[in-house]
Amino acid sequence: MSFEEVFQHILEFMQSNPKGKFKLMVGTDSQVHKSHTIFISGIVIQQEGNGVWACIKKVLIPRKMTHLHERISYELSLTEEIVSLFTEERKNKLINVVLPHVYEGSAFSMEGHIDIGAGKRNKTSEFVKEMVARMESMGVEPKIKPNAFVASSYANRYTK
Repeated sequence: MSFEEVFQHILEFMQSNPKGKFKLMVGTDSQVHKSHTIFISGIVIQQEGNGVWACIKKVLIPRKMTHLHERISYELSLTEEIVSLFTEERKNKLINVVLPHVYEGSAFSMEGHIDIGAGKRNKTSEFVKEMVARMESMGVEPKIKPNAFVASSYANRYTK
């Protein structure tokens, strides 16, 4: 699917019930295999209490990416790449779907899900500040584990 087709699906999903609370979430996970590393980015539009529409984008790097910082950083770069496709014009189209119903509880937000955790026992905890700052600089609300389910759960299931 082209990004324009993905965007149309998101727009139609929101237009089907514009009085909802919508979250657009993007996140990436990776898995190192014997001769390559697979990256899966998930794009999910969720209407609170009323389902989701989702799709994935797969990127295969023909080498083992064993350095954790390199892999986490590349995961975030792929997420940033997708987030950047949601230009102000596109975001405004999505916001305009809910705008007439905002006093009835409609809402729209955008999140970047990062497959890292802040816990002391988590190997990725040292990267939290850096990765969160990158997501915030794009104007997107960053989410880390356990709240980064698009990266840590949805995308993860397609990396195996």
